[in-house]
Amino acid sequence: MPDLKLHDINKYYGDYHAVKGISLDISEGEFVVLVGASGCGKSTLLRCIAGLEEISDGDIVLGGQSIARLAPRDRNVAMVFQSYALYPYLSVYENIAFGLRARKESEDTIKRQVAWAADILDIEAYLDRLPRELSGGQRQRVAIGRAIVRDADLYLFDEPLSNLDAKLRDGMREEIKRLHERLGKTFIYVTHDQIEAMTLAERIVLLRDGHIEQLGKPLDLFEKPDNTYVAGFLGSPPMNFVDVVVEGGSVVLKDGQRIEGCSIKDGAYKWGIRPEHFSARSDGPLSVTLDVVQPTGSRAYGSFDLAGTHALAELGAHVGESDAKDIRLAVALERTSFFHRATGNAVSPA
Repeated sequence: MPDLKLHDINKYYGDYHAVKGISLDISEGEFVVLVGASGCGKSTLLRCIAGLEEISDGDIVLGGQSIARLAPRDRNVAMVFQSYALYPYLSVYENIAFGLRARKESEDTIKRQVAWAADILDIEAYLDRLPRELSGGQRQRVAIGRAIVRDADLYLFDEPLSNLDAKLRDGMREEIKRLHERLGKTFIYVTHDQIEAMTLAERIVLLRDGHIEQLGKPLDLFEKPDNTYVAGFLGSPPMNFVDVVVEGGSVVLKDGQRIEGCSIKDGAYKWGIRPEHFSARSDGPLSVTLDVVQPTGSRAYGSFDLAGTHALAELGAHVGESDAKDIRLAVALERTSFFHRATGNAVSPA
């Protein structure tokens, strides 16, 4: 399984610069997720790798060979699309076998490969059915099966779960991760869903406006974001941002409340606190009044005003059950982030 190297990839549509000088090395067998908001260039980049879009300049090197000018069929790349793209009048068996037949594989090879894919994806019982007789999740399994029967160097997934309901997405995420571990092949997966990115990826590439904003292991991006965009994109519920001043080791809010023990040098900052960084404690340094409490079963989310900024805290399941809405909060200060107000870039401890 060869490495994939993207060298300064640019893609223009007329005057519109969709992909802006992206360079990226992906190791063999790695699971990389391209994530970002709509229009950030992630699907365009994936289609460029597949050969469905021609790059404007740059190079794509797979296993030491440039594939940038090869036709899609000559790149030995398999792709799973968002829309399933199944042939409606072919059986599940024939949908999975279609690519193998196009390459004139023997019937024995086709039968063996289809049975192997059907076993991995647990769709043996549906091989004689037509796509319209399947659920959304079953159709997506067929689409994945059609891709994995090929002994491809690279497997590409373009938002394959976006048409499924929440429960099915959860199950299919687990199946795709298990599939990657079983195949040991290189996967590149595109999604706008940061939960999918966090749960699936060995490495996340977060795109913004056609360029890489930050890349790294999921927890590195989550716990050590380079800037406020990355910090705000990853996390559900999202990070809270509050304007503060650091003075002599204390974080000072606009209303005068203080939290001691800060290692950031003195100055004015945007302070990033994730909901789970808060905890309800009687000796907590912050005094707040809960506005709305949203129970979720194992925990509750409480919203409140924090020095003029709307904030959300992850609290215990039974917080807010009483009529008393005034509570005190502690903050895991060492887990929070500080950013320059002007640039939005992260600030390291002094």
